[in-house]
Amino acid sequence: MDVRLSAEQRALREAAARLVDDHAPGSVADLDDEARAAGLEAALTGAGWRELRAPDPDGDGRPLASAVEAAIVAEEFGRGPADAPFLGPTLAAELRRRAGAEPAAALETVLLRPDLSGLVVLDDEHARCSGIAIDARGATAALALVRTGQGHDLVRVPVTGTSPGRDLTRPAAAVGDARAERVPAAGPLTAADVEAWSALALALTCADLVGTMRGAVGLARAYAGVRRQYEALIGTFQSVQHLLADAFVSVEGSSSVTRHAAWAADALPPSEALAAAAIAKAYCARAAREVCETAIQVHGGIGMTWECLAHVHLRRALVSAQLLGDVGVNLARVAAHHEIGGGHDGLR
Repeated sequence: MDVRLSAEQRALREAAARLVDDHAPGSVADLDDEARAAGLEAALTGAGWRELRAPDPDGDGRPLASAVEAAIVAEEFGRGPADAPFLGPTLAAELRRRAGAEPAAALETVLLRPDLSGLVVLDDEHARCSGIAIDARGATAALALVRTGQGHDLVRVPVTGTSPGRDLTRPAAAVGDARAERVPAAGPLTAADVEAWSALALALTCADLVGTMRGAVGLARAYAGVRRQYEALIGTFQSVQHLLADAFVSVEGSSSVTRHAAWAADALPPSEALAAAAIAKAYCARAAREVCETAIQVHGGIGMTWECLAHVHLRRALVSAQLLGDVGVNLARVAAHHEIGGGHDGLR
C-alpha cells in the first residue's frame, strides 16, 4: 500500500478544503444562516461529490472514484464542520451501485437501526420499517435491506422532516412504522456486497471523525495563539502544549489507520476490508472523544459556552462514533473475523 496521495487526489483535497473554508459555518450562529447553508449545498451539488461512488458509465459497474477519494472529501467535511449532507447520500449511492440500480432521482440516504449500529434489515418485505435516517437534510427517502433466499434486496422508505438531535450539522429523521418498497431494477446483494458496503461505510465514518478531530484541534490551537493569561499566551504554557501535542498524535494515528481502511475497501476481499475498517473505527471512535474534549479544555471557561464552536465538533464526533457501531461493536467484529477466519455479513 502506497499511502501517498496522487496529484489528482491532492487537487481534490485542496478543492474540498476551499469549498469548506468558503461555506462551512465559522461560528455557532452561522448554523442558522440559511443563505450560507444554501451556498454550501449549491457548491456541493455543483462539485458532484455525492456521486463519487456512483457507477462509472465506462467502468463496468465500478465507481467513478475510489474509497480513498471519497474519504478525502468526508474528512474535509468533518473538519469544517460542513452542514450539507455527504455521508448518507454517498452510502446510498454505493448501495444502488452494488445492486445495479439506477442513480436516485432525488436526494436519499440510508436507514440505520435506532442505536445506529448497522443498516436496517427486514426479514419480510411486507414488514413495517423503523429506524434513523442519518445525514438526512433534504432527503426524500432512505435505503434499507430485506432478506431473501438469494441474499438481500434493496428497499426504500419515505423520509419526512428532520431534527438536529445531538449533531447540529447533520440532522437525522426518525422513521417509524413505515412501509418499504423495493427499489426498481435493483438486483440482489450478496453477503460479500454487504460486507464491502459496510467496510466503505466504516472507512468514510472514520474519515469524518479524522476531519472532526482536525477541526477541533485547529480551533483550539488558534485560541491558544490569542488567549492571554498572566500576560502570556496560553499556547506558551507547557501544559497546554502537551494537551495539543497529544491530540495531534491521536489525529495522525487516526488518519493513518483510516487511510488504510479506505484503501482496503477497494483493494482487499470484503471480509478483510471489513476487518480493517472495524479496527480503524474502534481506534478513531475512542480517539475522537478525547481529542474533542481536549479542545474544549484548552478553551477553558469559554469552551463550556454555547457560542464556542468546540461543542459542535464534539457533538459531531459523538454521533459519528456511534454510526455503524462504537468501539465495542467494532472490536467484536474484529474478534469474530479472526475467530472464524473471516466472513460475516457486516450487519451485526
